[in-house]
Amino acid sequence: MTIRKLERSEWRPFLDIVSKLLETKEAEIEVASLELGDQIEAEWLPLLGITYDPKDDVLEVALDGVDNMIRGPREIYLDNGAEALTSIQIVDANGVKQIVKLKDKLMLPAQMSDRMSG
Repeated sequence: MTIRKLERSEWRPFLDIVSKLLETKEAEIEVASLELGDQIEAEWLPLLGITYDPKDDVLEVALDGVDNMIRGPREIYLDNGAEALTSIQIVDANGVKQIVKLKDKLMLPAQMSDRMSG
C-alpha cells in the first residue's frame, strides 16, 4: 500500500479523471473525528462521482442516493493498494477525516443474470 498526499493544485483535475475511471466502483464513506468517533456515513453504494469546486471550496462525493458535501477540505490522501486506488481520505477544516473506501461492484455472470430476469 502506498499513501500519497494530493497537492491542492491536483485536486480538481485528478478527481475529474478518477470519477470517470471509478464508474464501476462502489464506495463506503467513513467519518472519523474526536467528538464522534468513527461512523459509517454510507455503506457500499454505487459511486457516481467525486468532484472539487475551488470557487466554493467544496468537495462532493456523490453516491447512489447520498450526496456528501465536504466544505473547506484541507488535505486529500490517496491509498493505492497492490493494483488500484483503494481509498481517498479527505480532511476538512475542522480536522474531521472522511474516508471514501472503494471496491469493485459485484457483477453477476451473464448467464445467471439472464436467468434471474427471465
